[in-house]
Amino acid sequence: MKKQEKTNVMRILDQHKIEYNSYTYPTDSSTNGVDVANSIGQDPNQVFKTLVTVGASKRNYVFVIPVNEELDLKKAAKSVGEKSIQMVKSKELLPLTGYIHGGCSPIGMKKFFQTTIHTTAKDFETIIFSGGKIGFQVEVSLENLSKVITFKVEDVISTI
Repeated sequence: MKKQEKTNVMRILDQHKIEYNSYTYPTDSSTNGVDVANSIGQDPNQVFKTLVTVGASKRNYVFVIPVNEELDLKKAAKSVGEKSIQMVKSKELLPLTGYIHGGCSPIGMKKFFQTTIHTTAKDFETIIFSGGKIGFQVEVSLENLSKVITFKVEDVISTI
C-alpha cells in the first residue's frame, strides 16, 4: 500500500503531537470549497477556507470561514481594528504566505498573521481546512489548533 504524502501542515501537526485526520480529493480547476466538502463526504459548514487580507494599515490578516460562506469585509475589518480590509491579490499570496490559491492553510505560513476563525467553528468538535496543498485537507479540533497557532473566534461572515 502506498504511504500517503505528507504536507508541511501535517508535519507541523505531527511535530506538536496533535491528532488530526487527513483527507485527499481529486483536483481540477473547477473545484471550489463546497465541491471539496462533497468530495470528502463532509458537511460544507464544517469545512473551512483560509482567506488572507490586507488592512488599510498594510498589515495582513487571516480569516478562516466555512467554504459555503462569504467574508463580510466590514465585520472582518472591525474584528481586527482596521478601517477597511480587502482580499490579498492571488499573485501576492505565494510570496506572502508560501501557499497558492486553493491550498492556503492557517498553519505553516511563512510568517504568522493575526487569525480569526468564524464563530460557527465552535458548533463542531473539529473543523476541516486546507492541508497546505491543493488536494489535501486536515481535520483538527479548535483546542488542538490553538496549540499550533493563535486565533480568536468572531462572527465575520456576511448575513443575508
